[in-house]
Amino acid sequence: MVPEPTAELIPDRGEAASSDDFFRSRAFYDAEGVTHTLRVSAAGLTSLVPLIVREVSGSQRWDAISPYGYPGGVVEGDASIDPGSVDWSPTGLVSVFGRERLGGEPWLAGARERSAVLIHDPARPRRLRPRLAEQIRSNERRGWSVERIRAPEVTADQRAAFERAYEQTMRRTEAAERYFFGRGYFDAVLSYPDGWMLLALSVDGEIGAAAIAAPSDSILHYFLGGTAEEHLADSPFKNVVDAMVLLADELGMSLNLGGGVRPG
Repeated sequence: MVPEPTAELIPDRGEAASSDDFFRSRAFYDAEGVTHTLRVSAAGLTSLVPLIVREVSGSQRWDAISPYGYPGGVVEGDASIDPGSVDWSPTGLVSVFGRERLGGEPWLAGARERSAVLIHDPARPRRLRPRLAEQIRSNERRGWSVERIRAPEVTADQRAAFERAYEQTMRRTEAAERYFFGRGYFDAVLSYPDGWMLLALSVDGEIGAAAIAAPSDSILHYFLGGTAEEHLADSPFKNVVDAMVLLADELGMSLNLGGGVRPG
């Protein structure tokens, strides 16, 4: 007789679900405050999923959400588990919001696609819009250049300039409070050894725009970035994006440039 699928919540800060991929790395889990691993098991398949367990406001119940980004889970086996067949009661959770990884099979069958992302494929010819290509070249003629640095090698001054540009960008876009991070968050994210920071430098050496990029599940992901207020007119972030595309080409990886809740 085949045993029914089971679910177990392990209080281990995500250790059981960790890997070398950015979105399942110890650095990222520490930044996001991961508290548990959800283990879902069926015949020939186990999914280990990082979660942040939270008390439901005004109650004595608990729910959970996966960390930001594209963490998915560490999946052993080649099939998905039907969530309707799982006894979830041992977890003690009333709900779980689980984000998926890109480029892999879902850890639960019937996962619903909620957003569209923009992916650059290095195997396909690059086709920049003429106006965008001219803006990038114009910035280069004005002296803008892009420097890329391994994340753990970013200096304190570079980190401060990045944080400033990022915060200014979030305020301009009226982002939700969840997207404003403290120094400890950036310290943890930038400790990831295979991550990159890309900096757009003016002819005077000022940092006008910057972005963090990191590989996860064989895809290079644009993670966070922004443009300093005083350099908005030049739009140096366009040069940062171009440099990320070149980095992805060199690494032979697709580049995830992010997206929204619907196509376009």
